[in-house]
Amino acid sequence: MKKISILFIFLIGFINAQKLTPNEISLINQGDINSALPIYQTTDAHQHKTLLNLSTEIDPLDKNTATLVKRMERSLLSTDGGVGIAAPQVGINRKVIWVQRFDKAGEPLEYFINPVITWRSELQNLGPEGDLSIPDFHDQFYRSKVIQLEYVDLKGQKFSEMVEGFTAVIFQHEIDHLFGILISDKKKKEENDSYLKVDAFKKSDSVGR
Repeated sequence: MKKISILFIFLIGFINAQKLTPNEISLINQGDINSALPIYQTTDAHQHKTLLNLSTEIDPLDKNTATLVKRMERSLLSTDGGVGIAAPQVGINRKVIWVQRFDKAGEPLEYFINPVITWRSELQNLGPEGDLSIPDFHDQFYRSKVIQLEYVDLKGQKFSEMVEGFTAVIFQHEIDHLFGILISDKKKKEENDSYLKVDAFKKSDSVGR
């Protein structure tokens, strides 16, 4: 009986931890809920702080989560060539991302809730990256060629899949955002690292994420 009670308390605590705060709900629903949310920039001190914060899981069944997902897509579509976006980039430190699937027919945009990379290949690619939140910054970065990903949809259904190539790079970039990792800071940390260069990118031009 004691074990059941502890498990129940843990589950209640986990559900409560996923609930959006009144401030988050207000941000998600500000203005026209069918419009794009503003994309945060590192050039603004308050927005930069939000971009550096850790993100937490979100309740996929909350109606506000659906609104956030929809408005994030609008934000991404409003950019010039962006291929991915994470919730912190619209001011919400929650685990939601959009990624353009270059590994699928038609290269569709897809959303992912509470995404987790459960495995990364040791083989890495070197390729260009930019960021929608960092004006005029582009550089070369190493990323795992293949990843294993787990996530849920707006119905709470869980999925797992292997992703490789340029699409895997986008996933890694966006999930970095959920940990407050920006490519400008990442570059500084990688300056003393050495890797075997492997050129296997599908795109040669730097794009914003």
